[in-house]
Amino acid sequence: MVPLAGLVDTAFLGHLDDISHLGGVALATVIFNVVYWSFGFLRMGTTGTTAQARGRGDAEEIWLILLRNGAIALSFGVAILLLQVPIRDLSFALLSAEPEVRAAGMAFYNARIWDAPAVLMNLVLMGWFLGREKGRRVIVLSLVGNGSNVVFNTIFISGLGWASTGAGLGTALSQYVTLAVGLSLLAREGGFQKLWAVVPQGWNLQAIKGLFLLNRDILVRTFALVLSFALFTNFSSALGRETLAANTLLLQVVTLSAYFIDGIAFATESFAGRYYGSGDRTHLRRLLTLGGFTSIALGLSFALAFVLFPAPLFGLLTGHQEVIAIVKIYVGWLIPILGLGAIAYMLDGYFLGLTAGPVLRNATVLAAGVGFLPLALLAQSLGSAHLLWLALVGLMAARALTLLWAVPKSLA
Repeated sequence: MVPLAGLVDTAFLGHLDDISHLGGVALATVIFNVVYWSFGFLRMGTTGTTAQARGRGDAEEIWLILLRNGAIALSFGVAILLLQVPIRDLSFALLSAEPEVRAAGMAFYNARIWDAPAVLMNLVLMGWFLGREKGRRVIVLSLVGNGSNVVFNTIFISGLGWASTGAGLGTALSQYVTLAVGLSLLAREGGFQKLWAVVPQGWNLQAIKGLFLLNRDILVRTFALVLSFALFTNFSSALGRETLAANTLLLQVVTLSAYFIDGIAFATESFAGRYYGSGDRTHLRRLLTLGGFTSIALGLSFALAFVLFPAPLFGLLTGHQEVIAIVKIYVGWLIPILGLGAIAYMLDGYFLGLTAGPVLRNATVLAAGVGFLPLALLAQSLGSAHLLWLALVGLMAARALTLLWAVPKSLA
């Protein structure tokens, strides 16, 4: 359900007469990916630590994790709101785009930025529910949040004709709907009383220091990954609006499949944390085998579906035939990207469950700096979209190999 909102945005904007709106939202999404997913540690760090506390049977620590990470999320969310103008001006100054595309991107940004506190709080809530193996609650949050986004976008984009502004406003409102539902689920189990009960223990300098050390490593990991995708989109923009639109559609497929694979990765994360917390290495090995084969099969299935049937599937996202023609040229790159990416996504979940922050940090920084950046810069210099996609393959391959290298030591 998570990528459905982005797909709906793309489908609505991709069928407008002016393709600048699709490119503009893709450009603005780069900014939100960098800003919001740099705080992905709020979800990832919450899941692993909660799962391990559950494995130890430490009920009080489970609520303390929610309290501390929730406070951090709210603080950062408010800070983003206060700094929204300098973030916008600096970001768009660094991004390459034609004037119409830039204007559409700024309209989306100005409408969506107000959801910052809700986005970060939702990351914590989802991570906490996943750490407690409450997957059904995460499904409810996804259904409600993304379902409401579909409704809002239908009203604002199709009904009122607000284009980029409507897409941003619809996404922002859906995040607050998600937060409201998440807090209501928390209240149903007496969560606010339990949180209040652990407030006196909330300020523990040693625990907060450990939390920030883990979050620092995950922050570096996430920032390196998000920056790579941001550079990919920015370099795509320099190749022209049609190529930017085509690459945006292909990245939507990567995102869609990644979230399906992340379902396996999240489950791997929860179980890995519990097994690691209880010292059960046998089940950790079985978990890796099952998660690995399932992820690869899922990733390749998605890739093959879009490679074999590009016209009807991408036709759902845009009516511009010139864009679909460009998509057909590059769609084959989905096979190595999703095949190798599946391994990387699953192992990400595994090491997040083990709260092995340095492993994740080092693997992703190496992948971004060695596997992706040199090829991406060469692609920009030569103006080659094929080289740009090869750079993304390099990113996925390097992540998969470096994480696989660290697996034996984790099982020792």
